[in-house]
Amino acid sequence: MLAYESKYRNLAVWSISVVFIFVNAAIFYFFGTPYLVLAAFAMFIGVMALIAYDKLFFLVAFLAPLSLNLSYFYQNTPVDLSLFTEPILILLLMIVSLKFFINRNIETKVLLHPVSLALIFNLFWIFVTASFSTLPLVSFKFWFARLWFVIPMFFFGLKIFKDYSKVKPFVWAYAIALFFVVIYATYNLSQTSLLKQNAAHFVVKPFYKDHTIYGAVTAFFAPVLWGFVFNKNYKPWQKIISLFFAIVVTTGVILSYSRAAWIGLVVALTVWIIVKLRIKFIFLLITGLIVGAFVWAFWFQILDRLEKNRQDTSSHFTEQISSITNISTDASNKERLNRWHCAIEMFKERPLTGWGPATYQFNYAPFQLKRMKTIISTDFGDVGNAHSEYLGPMAEQGIVGLISVLWLFIAILVTGLRVYKQTKDAEIKNLVLSITLGFITYFIHGFMNNFLDTDKMTIPFFGFAAILVAIDLYHEKTADTVWFRK
Repeated sequence: MLAYESKYRNLAVWSISVVFIFVNAAIFYFFGTPYLVLAAFAMFIGVMALIAYDKLFFLVAFLAPLSLNLSYFYQNTPVDLSLFTEPILILLLMIVSLKFFINRNIETKVLLHPVSLALIFNLFWIFVTASFSTLPLVSFKFWFARLWFVIPMFFFGLKIFKDYSKVKPFVWAYAIALFFVVIYATYNLSQTSLLKQNAAHFVVKPFYKDHTIYGAVTAFFAPVLWGFVFNKNYKPWQKIISLFFAIVVTTGVILSYSRAAWIGLVVALTVWIIVKLRIKFIFLLITGLIVGAFVWAFWFQILDRLEKNRQDTSSHFTEQISSITNISTDASNKERLNRWHCAIEMFKERPLTGWGPATYQFNYAPFQLKRMKTIISTDFGDVGNAHSEYLGPMAEQGIVGLISVLWLFIAILVTGLRVYKQTKDAEIKNLVLSITLGFITYFIHGFMNNFLDTDKMTIPFFGFAAILVAIDLYHEKTADTVWFRK
């Protein structure tokens, strides 16, 4: 009887939530003012926090692809939060922290898991480097933002995902909203007469700031949705729906014209083939050493060939792929080299604590070389970041900052592959591999862009990390938290 009542109470909560969202969206569309929407939504979130705060976790996932920055409504706002996800995350951070200080019931095995340790150290080092920052206010704001992403999405997420039945609803909550954004962007792209690659920059607005983060997110979700298609426990109609979503989201990756997203998907597909064929690590190591030796031996010839490539970004897929290696005339590629050079030079000047988290864009201008500037460079260096999930932290947080990022990424990758290898359950095996492949798309994307400071990427990133760790700790009896097994 209690389960019956709980089922219908949950159904009522979700039904009211969906109706509320669409009614407020209609109010904003017809009356053009967000005030009523903001006030009503704040009241709604307050009620949810009191009676069903765990549902806010799933609501955040649904709202993330649809969120808009406060600056979209108020251009001169001093605090540019993402509405409505970040206010909800801040509320969840307060609730979760309060409950921890009251109950103090966090499990030791959660804290000692390699992914948890990596995250805790990353948070600690961000705090340390913020204390030595060239702009402490900016850096501590970044640290607090990282807190309200990590604690609700990862540590509270672990508590949510102790119930395995909550895993797929979380994935679908984000995927459904992302599906509508892909339809919206694809429709906009079909209506433009501009070059598709150029149009891809703005057809995703206002939901995504540009096509690169849109490509990163769609690439991140594509392997997971394709994994659902091959879920043996899914009924035929569920597989058909999953196939439809997978095709649409994969189309979103292609039409994002994000070369980094394409490369990430190709690498993920390659890893999938390697895993399925059970190719031994020693063969991969030998192959990697041979390729590395070849590149080292013919480096100057390769560099000369790259410099002769004059293919710029294009609306044709073959030309767009060819432009990936153009380091001579392609403005996007050349600007990345400019940003990477600045990051390395900044690191050389402050190798231990860096310039401070989130301060790259305020400090890199003096490190630009005239010969490396492009048509999209600025003399003040006030646009964008380091365009690297690795070099950015290295410049801002020193060598230890880079190590902390690598530790986190490796911990996630090792956990995913280890649990996949150990588990005997076919559904869990399929899910873990799909999520791990999604992470691989972003680890590759991270060489060319960095998005772990935005809700669009951070919410699914730490949410999926929580899923992997929860499966490792609670849903796979043969798995444990050590790095290597006897």
